[in-house]
Amino acid sequence: MITLPKHKQLILFDGVCNLCNASVQYIIKHDKNDVFLFAALQSDTGHNIIKEFNVDTGNIDSILLYSDENGVSYKSTAALKIAAKLGFPRNLLVCFLIVPPFIRNWVYDYIAKNRYKWYGKRDDCMVPTQALKSKFLNEKSP
Repeated sequence: MITLPKHKQLILFDGVCNLCNASVQYIIKHDKNDVFLFAALQSDTGHNIIKEFNVDTGNIDSILLYSDENGVSYKSTAALKIAAKLGFPRNLLVCFLIVPPFIRNWVYDYIAKNRYKWYGKRDDCMVPTQALKSKFLNEKSP
């Protein structure tokens, strides 16, 4: 079981995806209230949450949002909940939660399916700089 510090949420991302890594950097830059922690899906933390919540990795392979209070959010719902915490004007994206998930996730899945082709892929998971280490849960990843 993963327990986060109070008022923190954990973003699990594809550690070898260039788009996902750029998104993490963007979130860090705009996370003025220091809400988010990060871990790669490929890390021990990622594997533990996937196992604990029986996440189907065949359907979810790019982003998860975990909090002790709300459990796990997936795909477009996770992305919009993250945007909601990033301040104005990014937080306005939360209004898209009124769009039915099957429509939001169709767009999300299209981007996720093509992310390696469009943005490339790394050989290894991102290693945070010394200044950012406190934002990442420190567990091994392949």
